[in-house]
Amino acid sequence: MKNRSIVIYIAIISILLVAVTSWYVYAFQTQPEPESTPTVELPRATSTIQPSPTPEFTPTIELPAPTSTTEPLPTSELTQFDGQRAYADVQTQVDFGPRIPGSEGHAKVQEWMRAELESAGWQVEIQESEAMGHPIENIVAKRGDENPQIILGAHYDSRIFADNDPDPANHSLPVPAANDGASGVAVLMELARVLPDDTAPIWLVFFDAEDNGRIDGWDWILGSQEFVKNNPITPRAVVIIDMIGDADLNIYKERYSNNQLTDEVWSVAKSLGYQDLFLPEYKYPMIDDHTPFLRAGIPAIDIIDFDYPYWHTMQDTPDKVSAESLQAVGDTLQTWLLGQCGQP
Repeated sequence: MKNRSIVIYIAIISILLVAVTSWYVYAFQTQPEPESTPTVELPRATSTIQPSPTPEFTPTIELPAPTSTTEPLPTSELTQFDGQRAYADVQTQVDFGPRIPGSEGHAKVQEWMRAELESAGWQVEIQESEAMGHPIENIVAKRGDENPQIILGAHYDSRIFADNDPDPANHSLPVPAANDGASGVAVLMELARVLPDDTAPIWLVFFDAEDNGRIDGWDWILGSQEFVKNNPITPRAVVIIDMIGDADLNIYKERYSNNQLTDEVWSVAKSLGYQDLFLPEYKYPMIDDHTPFLRAGIPAIDIIDFDYPYWHTMQDTPDKVSAESLQAVGDTLQTWLLGQCGQP
């Protein structure tokens, strides 16, 4: 009887163990797996702006920090840029006639620029050279003998032929060049009048023979190429302005320009309320007077409105230019320059 009880007891224990084990197995197998955060592949960033091929002459260049020993001038003592006076300078240049290298209008605009610049306290020199058999006369305005920290440039020549004119009969005529040439010069001339005497070293450079590419015996940017070749200097920044007087002004970031320097200038424009004119998107890659500086490893940008319907036509006349557009570009450059030179 005793043995029988032991057997019954062991059988009961075994049944309980089997039951418990079966319950744990069942519970484990039917336990729902915990939720987990799925791995999501993020789509690649997209843009409506197509990437531009990186030109071999566009290095990534870090801008050196600006240096200056000048004391800030009170805002009340600063002379403000005058867009109306700049507009009058556009009209003056067009009144000289075509400014084709070697022409009478070319000589007249040179004389006018020299007189105006010297009256504003700048030392003026004409750097003569030759390219493709053509005389090149770059006009350089300086204050003092120091090498420049900053160069501001614009071309003063005009195109020989209005070969984009909708009327083929006009293709052999010279372009009036109110916006494409005169507007950039006008902004530099007005800056020459209003910049304080004690800014850090700045050169204003008026380039010759920029605008006659796609013409037999000529090429683009001859003057700026000669300037870079003949001036072994390394400014910390070069700013070129071209076609910036359009009454319907839309200045996009230029693709070959130094990004850091572009962002600096565009940030100043935005702070002045000109963000609708200095647009934050990149658009055109341009071969312009900034190109030789980039090839030389110098940070340079091109401020240009290339959405100008009268480019290289007989309609590039002063009525297509506005004082307000000149004012916006002039204000932006004056404010940026004073910030670079230790001014408020």
